[in-house]
Amino acid sequence: MSRQRPGTSPRPAAGPSHGHAAEVARWLACLGLGAIFGIDLYTRLDLSGSGALLIELGRWTALLGTYGSLLVLLLVARIPLLERQVGLDQLVAWHRRLGPAVLVLIAAHVVLVTAGYASSEAVTYLSESWIFISTYPWLLPALAGFTLMVIAGLSSWRVARRRMRYETWWVTHLYFYLAIALAFVHQITLGQQFSAHAWARWTWIGMYVITGGALIVYRLGLPIVRSLRHDLRVHAIVRESSDTVSVWVRGRNLAALDVRGGQFFGWRFLTGDHWWQSHPYSLSAGPDARFLRITVKDLGDHSRSLARLKPGTRVIAEGPYGTFTADSRRSNRVVLLAGGVGVTPIRAVLDDLPKDVRADVLYRAPRPEALVLRKELDKIAATRPNVKVRYLVGNRHDYPIDARTLLWLVPDIATADLYTCGPIALVKAVREAARVLGIPAGRVHDEAFSFHSPDTYSFTTKTGSR
Repeated sequence: MSRQRPGTSPRPAAGPSHGHAAEVARWLACLGLGAIFGIDLYTRLDLSGSGALLIELGRWTALLGTYGSLLVLLLVARIPLLERQVGLDQLVAWHRRLGPAVLVLIAAHVVLVTAGYASSEAVTYLSESWIFISTYPWLLPALAGFTLMVIAGLSSWRVARRRMRYETWWVTHLYFYLAIALAFVHQITLGQQFSAHAWARWTWIGMYVITGGALIVYRLGLPIVRSLRHDLRVHAIVRESSDTVSVWVRGRNLAALDVRGGQFFGWRFLTGDHWWQSHPYSLSAGPDARFLRITVKDLGDHSRSLARLKPGTRVIAEGPYGTFTADSRRSNRVVLLAGGVGVTPIRAVLDDLPKDVRADVLYRAPRPEALVLRKELDKIAATRPNVKVRYLVGNRHDYPIDARTLLWLVPDIATADLYTCGPIALVKAVREAARVLGIPAGRVHDEAFSFHSPDTYSFTTKTGSR
C-alpha cells in the first residue's frame, strides 16, 4: 500500500513558544504554594514540649509533599494549551524531577509526625506507630497509599525501568493515582488544619478536584471523544521488513486534528490484548484528511503483536503531542539525522517541509536491511531536487557521529536546523557535535527513544533547546 501525500503550503519558520502558558502555569503553581503557606499560618497548632518542632515539621512536609504530588499529576495531565506552549518533553522532565522530592517529603512526614508524638507522649517510635495504626481511622489506608507511592517511585528509577516490560511499568505507575486517593481521606479527617477549619478543608478539596478533573477530561475524556468523532480504525497492516510493520489508521476529517508530521500519539487498540494499555508511537508519514500511519519495529510483546491487528479494529488515540515538527525550524536549510527506526518521525517531517527548504537526510543503520522506509526516502529524493538522502551503513566506527564527520558529510551544517531522532547515545552525540560546530540551541531539535522501556520506542523530545 502506498500513498503520495499532496504538497503542503509553507508555514512560518518559527520555533515553539514557551511564553504565556508557561508563565501562567508558574504563577498558578506559586499561587497554590501560597495557599499552602496560608493554610499552615492560620491553622498552626499551639504545641509545646519536646515533640512540638517535629510535629510542625511533619505538618509542613505533609502539605508540601501532597501539593507536590498533585503538581506531579497535573504535569502529565496532557492539558492541551500547556503541552503546546511548553512541550510534553519539558513537562515530563519536570514530572520526573519533582517526583523524587515528593517521595522524600511524604516519607519525612511519616517519620517526623510519628517521632514527634512519640516524644510528646514519652513512648517508643514503634509503640507510637502502633497507636496510630490501631487507633486512628483511615491511617492504615494512608500507610498503604504511601507504600504504593514508594513502589511507583522505585519503578520509575532509571535502572529499574530499563529492566521492566512497559506493561509492568505502566500498571505499577498507576499505583501513584491510587496512593493519592488513599491519602486524601486521612488528610481531611485527621489533619487538624482541615478538620477544624472549613475554608482550609474546601481549599484542599478544590485542589484535588482540579487535578482529578484535568486528568479525567484530558487523559480520558478528550481522547475518547476525538477518536469516536473521527471514527479511528485500523485500515491495513503493511510489513515493511522482516521485523517492522506499518499500521495505517483511517478516520473521518483527520485534518481537524491539526496534526503535524513528526508528532506522536498514545495509541490504544481496542482488542482483548491491547485495550487496557496505551503506547506512544510517532507518525511515520505526514497526516492527511483520511489516514495516519505509524511504523513499528518488533522490540517486544506489544510491538510484535501489532502485526496481528485486524482491519476495522477501533483505535483510541491520545494526542497529538510533541514539537519535533517542521514548524520548529528557524531557517530554510535543514539536516535530518536518523538512527534505525528513528527515521519514522523524520520521514513524516519531510512531508511537511515546504518545497523551497533544502534538506539533507543522514540515515544510519548497521546493515542495509535495517533501513526502514528506504524506498519512500529514495522516491522523495528522486522527486524533490532540494532533498538529498545519504545512508550511513555499517558500525559506529565507520561513521562516528561527531563534529568532524558531520561537517564532512554536510559542509554547511552550521547554517542549518539540525533534527535528530534515534537512541539516546546518538542524540547525545549529535548535541555535542552541534555544540562544537556552534549551531545555536534554537536550531537543534531532537527526539530520543527513552521515555519508558525498549519495547515502547517512546519519546523524549527537545526542540529549540539543549
